[in-house]
Amino acid sequence: MATETYIMVAAPVLIIVFLFAWIVARAYFRFRATRLITCPGTGKPAAVKIDAKFAALTAPLGEPGLRLEGCSRWPQHQDCGQQCLGEIEVAPENCLVRTILARWYKGRSCIFCGKDLGEIKWSDHKPALMSPQRVTLEWSEISPEKVPEVLATHIPVCWDCHIVQTFRRRYPELVVDRPWKPGESQRNG
Repeated sequence: MATETYIMVAAPVLIIVFLFAWIVARAYFRFRATRLITCPGTGKPAAVKIDAKFAALTAPLGEPGLRLEGCSRWPQHQDCGQQCLGEIEVAPENCLVRTILARWYKGRSCIFCGKDLGEIKWSDHKPALMSPQRVTLEWSEISPEKVPEVLATHIPVCWDCHIVQTFRRRYPELVVDRPWKPGESQRNG
């Protein structure tokens, strides 16, 4: 009888603990990534990071509490009123940098090989960009607040072509250009 009592008490407690942990983890992962907002003070793009730990810990109480952990305008404007949080509250997923990039790449193809870039797999090789100066770049080389400017001036490149172009740029002495002629086999011999 004592075992049954323990089970009857422990089961609801474990369910509550599991639900609490699930709500906390879900809020943490939802708010941990960099977001791109329009700064109410300047009207220009700014990259912000939400305090994901605070959001996670306040989530079980209802709506997650949002406050900034960092902003590309800080430390000069660190004492701002954080009115930009309203933009994030309205559409938290739409202002994620990765969402903005995924929308931009959708339906585009690599400028070099023509490969459809399709859906971006963020854990795999991400597509890159080619600047107006014809230099390929990875997204890690671009600060998030520059994303709108970059998307307006750069061209999409697949990961494979980015690697090839980077090799060509870094080691030109190791590259031999052999122009392909129609009718010739890709391989000699």
